[in-house]
Amino acid sequence: MSGPLIRMYCTSICPYCIRANRLLESKGVEFEKIDASSAEKWQEMETASNQSTVPQIFVGELHLGGCDDIYALERAGQLDAILSGEVTTL
Repeated sequence: MSGPLIRMYCTSICPYCIRANRLLESKGVEFEKIDASSAEKWQEMETASNQSTVPQIFVGELHLGGCDDIYALERAGQLDAILSGEVTTL
């Protein structure tokens, strides 16, 4: 499955980041993991998402939210279309 750039701000010790990572990997999509451990990257994430928790996941410019949000999109049958770029708004 190819599509828009997918980015996930995360930390290596966050269980929600690990769950989100597993879901994205199971979808077979390529995505960039951005380590938000540094103050600079954390600020970048907060500015982009308006959130202060990890993970924060983006598909192109579309902010999906965190782990619970992408699992909810998966349960609703919407995640594949978003990851492929077919859907560009929530």
